[in-house]
Amino acid sequence: MSLHTEFDSPDRTLATTLQIAMKRPFKLLGTQPIVQLLACYMAYLYGLMYLMLSTFPLLWSDRYGMSVGIGSLNFISMGLGFFLGTQITAPLNDALYKRLKKRNNGVGKPEFRVPIMVPASLLVPVGLFWYGWSAQAHVHWIMPNIGACLFCAGVIIGFQCIQTYLVDSYTRYAASAIAAATVLRSLAGFGFPLFAPAMYNALDFGWGNSVLGFVALALGVPAPFLLWKFGETLRGKSKFAAG
Repeated sequence: MSLHTEFDSPDRTLATTLQIAMKRPFKLLGTQPIVQLLACYMAYLYGLMYLMLSTFPLLWSDRYGMSVGIGSLNFISMGLGFFLGTQITAPLNDALYKRLKKRNNGVGKPEFRVPIMVPASLLVPVGLFWYGWSAQAHVHWIMPNIGACLFCAGVIIGFQCIQTYLVDSYTRYAASAIAAATVLRSLAGFGFPLFAPAMYNALDFGWGNSVLGFVALALGVPAPFLLWKFGETLRGKSKFAAG
């Protein structure tokens, strides 16, 4: 006897399955405001991360006069930011979700993943301002590293909150929602490092990072509040989203 779930179609071929799987992420990206908003913000964060990775060595070799070996040690600050962000956010996000779910009579919502996006949206620009202006002022090497650490922590916290929100919102189509966001962020990761040298040559580290920080504020700060207020309504109108 052939067994199938309610979502299976016995007549579906492998080619049809692959075709649907390839088309659905672009369909979500083109029709779902939640995916569009979070994909744009995640793409910007991803682009900033790669921009910093591509320009970080130049700061230590050109401005601080460090050798390649010594200058490479500064990447520890970025790694520390990513590590602290992941280790703090995961348990905190789950604990906050459980607490909000309990207050809501045991009913969980994807919007309960949103509150931690608020500090993340502030850490990113603060880290950029700190990193940029301390680098331009050529203060002690620890100061740009602190800024880089704060920035990386904000980026990874934002990533975790966005991905868990998308998974909770598009339960059956979670992979497609994540894939839709991945398309934009991959393009940003490719494009941002291309204009970084010209931007820093024109604006230097101070104003260059400040411009990026102001854009991060404009994109990141409204996002969690918009999701908290309108997320459930948007999900209710979607044939893809849960609830």
